[in-house]
Amino acid sequence: MKTTWRCVLCFAAFVLGTAVSAQDATPAQTQQATESLTAGLPERVPTAAFAERNQLRSARISPDGKWIAMRMTLDDRPNLALFNADTKKPYRRIAMPEDVELKWFRWAGPKRVLFAVSSSTGLEGRKRRFSRLYSLDTDTGERLFIGRNGQGLYGDDLIHVAPDGSFVLLAIQKNIYNWPQVMRFPLDRKSNGENVQGQKRNVLDWWADNEGVVRVGGGWVNNRYRVYYRSSEDDGFDQIGKLAADSAEMESWQVSSLTAGSDIGYVIQKTDSGRKALLRYNYATQEVVDTVYENPQWDVNDAYFDRDNTPIAVSYTAEADEIEWLDPDLATLQGKMSSALPEGNARIVSRADDGSRMLIWAGNAGDPGAMYIFTPATKKVDLFLEMRPQVDFRQLVMPKAISYTARDGTEINGFLTLPKGREAKGLPLVILPHGGPYGIRDTLRYDDEVQLMANRGYAVLQPNYRGSGGYGDAFEELGDGQIGRGMQDDLDDAMDWAVAEGIADPKRVCVVGSSYGGYAAMWAVLRNPERYRCAASFAGVSDWRSLLLYDRDYFSTKFYREWRDRVEGNDEDITLNEVSPYRSAENLTRPLLLAHGKKDSRVPFDQFEKMRDAAQSTGQLELLVFEDEGHSFDKKESEQAWYDKLEAFLAKHNPAD
Repeated sequence: MKTTWRCVLCFAAFVLGTAVSAQDATPAQTQQATESLTAGLPERVPTAAFAERNQLRSARISPDGKWIAMRMTLDDRPNLALFNADTKKPYRRIAMPEDVELKWFRWAGPKRVLFAVSSSTGLEGRKRRFSRLYSLDTDTGERLFIGRNGQGLYGDDLIHVAPDGSFVLLAIQKNIYNWPQVMRFPLDRKSNGENVQGQKRNVLDWWADNEGVVRVGGGWVNNRYRVYYRSSEDDGFDQIGKLAADSAEMESWQVSSLTAGSDIGYVIQKTDSGRKALLRYNYATQEVVDTVYENPQWDVNDAYFDRDNTPIAVSYTAEADEIEWLDPDLATLQGKMSSALPEGNARIVSRADDGSRMLIWAGNAGDPGAMYIFTPATKKVDLFLEMRPQVDFRQLVMPKAISYTARDGTEINGFLTLPKGREAKGLPLVILPHGGPYGIRDTLRYDDEVQLMANRGYAVLQPNYRGSGGYGDAFEELGDGQIGRGMQDDLDDAMDWAVAEGIADPKRVCVVGSSYGGYAAMWAVLRNPERYRCAASFAGVSDWRSLLLYDRDYFSTKFYREWRDRVEGNDEDITLNEVSPYRSAENLTRPLLLAHGKKDSRVPFDQFEKMRDAAQSTGQLELLVFEDEGHSFDKKESEQAWYDKLEAFLAKHNPAD
C-alpha cells in the first residue's frame, strides 16, 4: 500500500518539461491522497517497523548504467548485491562471513566492483581492526583478493582506480613494522602487483593524481605533519609543508584532487572566513590560486570530480546534508527532480559516466524516502525501492529547526518534532541529546527513535548544545570542560524555552539518549530531579574518570590527549567525579531506564554495572541488557526490544495524552 501511495503522488510531476511516466493517477486519487495526510491523529506505527533494517542502501550505478551495486542486509548480515538496472531485479550477491563487516564499495570500470571488508584480530595483546580489499567480476562472479600476503593491518587505502577498471593503486605496508608503500595491482590478476612508490620514513599517507601518478605524501614527525610533493614521477619528493598538530592549518588541510601534468590541483581548506572551502591550489608554490566554492555558513565536507579532474559538485551539512552541483545542467536537473518527486527533496546520488542513467534519492527528515532510476533519454523516473518499506511515511511528521538563548547568552540551535494531529500546546516533552559529544550534531535527517516517540504523542526536542560541531570552532570549544555543567545547562534551557513557548507541559518532561546522550539523561534526573519525571539511557557513561583510563588504551596517544583535555577542561577546582552519575546514584529519586550492550567497546559494560550497583537500592531502576550487542544495535530484534521497553517506560512514567 505504501508503494502505491508514493507512486500516486509522484506521477503528476514534471521533469524537464515532460510528465514523469510510470503509473497514472486521476485528480480524484491525488486529492484523496493529499487530504488523508492532514486528517486527525496518525495511525500507530509498530515498533517492529521502526526497528526493521534497511535491506537495501548505499546504491551506486555502474559507469555504463547497466548495473546497480548496493549494500544489502539479510539475516542481520551485510551483503554486497548487484541489480539489473533495466529489470530492477537482483543479479548477484556476496554475504559477508560472521564477524566481518562490509566497509565500503565502489565501481572500477563497468565490469568490476571493489569492496573492502574489516574484522578484528588479536595483536600484541590488543584487539585490533584490520581491513582487506577484494574485487568482484560482474560477468563471472569471480572474487579476487587485492593485496599481498603478510601485509599490515590496513589493506583498503585505495588511492587510485583506473577509469577502465584495469588496475588500482593501493597504499599498504609489507607488515605492521613498515611504512606503507604504493603498489599497482591489475584487476584481472594476470600478473602480480608491482611497487610504484617505495616506503618513505614517517610517511603514512599517499595521494595520486587522476592518471595514477603518486604525487603527495604526508606523515607525522615530532608532532608536526610534514607534506611532501613532486610535480611528476620523474621528480623527487620535496617537503612543502610542516603543520603543527594543533594548528588551524592542520585541522583544515585536506588534499582533494591532483591534476595530471600540472601543479594545479584542489584542496579543502579554511579561508579567512573560518569556513572550509574548495580551493584551486598550486602544490609547487603552496599558494591558493582561487576559490572554487565557499558557503557563507557551512564547511565544505567533500568535492566530486569528473574524469578530467574538473570539480562538478561539493557536499556540506547545513540543517541537513546537501549536495551543490557546480555543473549547471546537473544543478538544474536536481532542482527539477526536487519539484517533481513527492518527497520534495531530491538528490542525484550516482550517475553513469555518460549521464544516460542516474540514481535519484528523494526523502526528508519526515520521510525515509525512496530511490528512483531516472533515464534522461526517455525522461522516465522508475521507483526502484523504498528506503524503509515497513514504515508508513504518511504517519510521520517533519521536524523543524529552532533556536533559543542559553542562560549565558549563547545561541543554541536544535530541532523540534511535534506529534501529528495534536495542538502544539502543553505537550509531554522528550529531550533527546545527541552522542559524541564534541564535533557531532543533530541535523534534519530521518530518525526512527524521534519518529517513534512523536508517533506516540510526544514532542521531541534535540538541542545542539555547546560543544556540538558544525557551528564553528568557537562554539565547539565552548564545550571544553563543560560536560555535566554548561552542556547540561543548555539542555535545561531547552526545556525552559519549550515551556515558555507553551509547547511543553513543565510537569511532563523526560530525557532520553544514547552514549553521551545516555549520560546526559542520567545526569539530568540526578542534578535536577525537580525538572524531570524520568530518564532513559542506552550505553551511557556513568563514571568519567574510569572511562578516561579505559580510553588511554583504546585510543591513539594523540587522540587520547586531545579527548582527555576536552573532557577535563582547564578548571583545576572542578573534578570529573562531581559530574559522574554513579558517584551520586544513591540520591536517585526519578525512574531511570538503564540499558547497555555487553559487547560495547566504546563505553564498556562496566559503566552500566557501576550505575546499576550504585542505584539498585533506590528502587528507581528499570534494566535492559543486550548480551550480543555493542555500542549500537546490529540486530533488529534488539532494536525493537529497546523501542518496546522505551515506549512502555515513557507510557508508565510520562504518559502522553
